[in-house]
Amino acid sequence: MNPNTAEIVAKLWKECKTLQSAGVSYSNYVNELTYLLFLKMLEETGQESRLPNGHCWSRLAGMEGGDQLEYYKKMLLELGNPKETHDPVVLAIFTDAMTHLRLPKDLKTLTTNIDKLDWFTAREDGLGDLYEGLLEKTTSATKSKAGQYFTPRALIDSIIRLVKPQPGEVVQDPAAGTGGFLIAADRYIKDHTDELFSLSEAEGHFQRRQAFIGHEWVPDTHRLCVMNMILHGIESLVGCEDSCAPQGENMGKANLILTNPPFNKMSGNVNRPDFSITAGERVGPMPFLEHAVRSLKPGGRCAIVMPDNILFGDGTGTELRRFLMVNCNLHTILRLPTGIFYAQGVKTNVMFFTRVTNEILPANHDHSETEKVWFYDLRTNMPSFGKTNALTAKHFEEFEELFGDDPQGNAPRSEQGEDSRWRCLTRDQIAERGDNLDWTWLRDESGDPEDEMTEPDEIAAAIVGHLRAALDEIEALSEELEDAPAVEAAE
Repeated sequence: MNPNTAEIVAKLWKECKTLQSAGVSYSNYVNELTYLLFLKMLEETGQESRLPNGHCWSRLAGMEGGDQLEYYKKMLLELGNPKETHDPVVLAIFTDAMTHLRLPKDLKTLTTNIDKLDWFTAREDGLGDLYEGLLEKTTSATKSKAGQYFTPRALIDSIIRLVKPQPGEVVQDPAAGTGGFLIAADRYIKDHTDELFSLSEAEGHFQRRQAFIGHEWVPDTHRLCVMNMILHGIESLVGCEDSCAPQGENMGKANLILTNPPFNKMSGNVNRPDFSITAGERVGPMPFLEHAVRSLKPGGRCAIVMPDNILFGDGTGTELRRFLMVNCNLHTILRLPTGIFYAQGVKTNVMFFTRVTNEILPANHDHSETEKVWFYDLRTNMPSFGKTNALTAKHFEEFEELFGDDPQGNAPRSEQGEDSRWRCLTRDQIAERGDNLDWTWLRDESGDPEDEMTEPDEIAAAIVGHLRAALDEIEALSEELEDAPAVEAAE
């Protein structure tokens, strides 16, 4: 991040500490900033005509005391009302918007400080970087929210370098979060097309308005996602929809799917009419994997973050893995370190695959498009990651070199020896393992990485992670017992 932008982020974040005493949480503060920064951005870019009823930043910022707070509340209601507001972007930002500021002086402090910012520098350096800096602050402060674990930027950037998004491709994220994957893909394409200037007018229009598609079901997170994408110059709107519901099928087919879906099972069951493997299952990571297989175009590629239990779970899990390998070339699995999603108990992997079949085949089909699966173990004998030891691009260098230059995983690869982090299993070997993909071959000599923790919030997050992982295992066992056929006792 540019030092000037970092300074602005620090100034804005300083107010969060002040407002905590007034009962405003981290996430509520970022929502509040989203409303105010969007209004200020429209003024700075000459787009206030998008707002209805004469609403504008200068009118709000010029008020004092209780009048300002009352006007602000009224403004939020009207900007989120489809009868008053017709601009789809404005509606996406302000739908169900409400302020958590209770004291007029707190609103005045925010509007005054936002007006004092160096907006010329912010525009030159990129408003998107400023906003991403704020999101990074809040996600590191709040750890996880409702089972959502926000993807570290170093991991996103590594994945993007491997899958190589291209101009003209439809890039999709069915669990978009704050838009990190879509924004990183857009940045990669812009870096390789002179900020889209090397493309034709029609190609540039496609990149800005049609190339990036996604859903984010949590309303507050969806709001942050829309704002983040707008500030990065992406004009296509991510929907506030559930990808495990029928609306998920409406996203259409994609050339590239990049996603980190919710790890925990949510309330409600999957009711996608096009699903066969995970239909009726609880909403969680498994249906997102089925979505990815079904939503890829033939030749399309995917990188999806999955918890460990997807690699070894029985029943539906086994069928889902077979379904994946029948229709796709599952060429690479990256075993991620624990702790990078702010909870040591959450063990995750990135699954890289390419859709091969033209038509979806059932899991029990006798042919498999996966011939070999290459594994890179970035977990065993790795240190604990957290505030004092950040995950960086350097940690992925060896993996990226071994993965190769082909985004579909077809670059020449070779074994590095039994003591290396890079090994492979053939499809026959996987079948002998009962289609279990949870493979560890290195001897762990590092001890428990949690022993290295010193920060109280990291220790607390680790405990929460273990509890959630244990709850998932209990729920899975309970579901298996419920599904098991009844056995009559012998007389």
